[in-house]
Amino acid sequence: MSAEDAAGDADAAVPEETVPDRESEALLEVREVDAGYGDLQILTDVDLNVADREYVTIVGPNGAGKSTVMKSVFGLTNLMGGTVTFEGADITGLRPEEIIREGIGYVPQNDNVFASLTVRENLEMGAYILDDFPEDALEAVFERFPILEERASQKAGTMSGGQQQMLAMGRALMLEPSLLLLDEPSAGLAPDLVDEMFDRIDAINDAGTAVLMVEQNAKEALRRCDRGYVLANGQNRYMDDGDVLLNDEQVRQEFLGG
Repeated sequence: MSAEDAAGDADAAVPEETVPDRESEALLEVREVDAGYGDLQILTDVDLNVADREYVTIVGPNGAGKSTVMKSVFGLTNLMGGTVTFEGADITGLRPEEIIREGIGYVPQNDNVFASLTVRENLEMGAYILDDFPEDALEAVFERFPILEERASQKAGTMSGGQQQMLAMGRALMLEPSLLLLDEPSAGLAPDLVDEMFDRIDAINDAGTAVLMVEQNAKEALRRCDRGYVLANGQNRYMDDGDVLLNDEQVRQEFLGG
């Protein structure tokens, strides 16, 4: 084997079943999860970890079950088997309102703002579980997304798609979660806004919030994240560092369009 071949093998993406256990460092642990909707099973034995302050992306073809993983963590599916733990506590089967209190924020792909409420009212809704409104958290959101302060009295439904996405993320950050779940954050955005959205997600992670993201723009997501998971047919296929998955020939041909 040539040195070049050996280097290529060393950089190859690792099939999920051969990956060393990361339990000791995990903030979020998904173990052997079977889940779906009603009697329809979508996920089979899915495993996933996110470490503290880590940025993890789930990619795969349409219908692979990517968003179902996210919804299963947040208590929005029928969990048929397996466990979900967060900061060492078992959160399997908890309701979304209970999971929010554990320190997980969730931004769904669709219908992620209250269209008839103002920007500020949307942000206030993000902190509805608290007895006292967190003014410091609001100021931090305005600092991160200045357009939201400028449009504080504007109805959310009249904002652009990119502005609504920022509002949805801002609302999820009002409780200063340890982990932020993002489901297709670039979906529906104009091409010139996609990089800006990814830059904002990078900044949220750089500030200390762990991120678990499902993203249709797989190449850009893998380029930016720490680690990635590739799902197919509701099962784990690969897990490795984002750049390794991005540059693996088999992953590129099967899942990234070459």
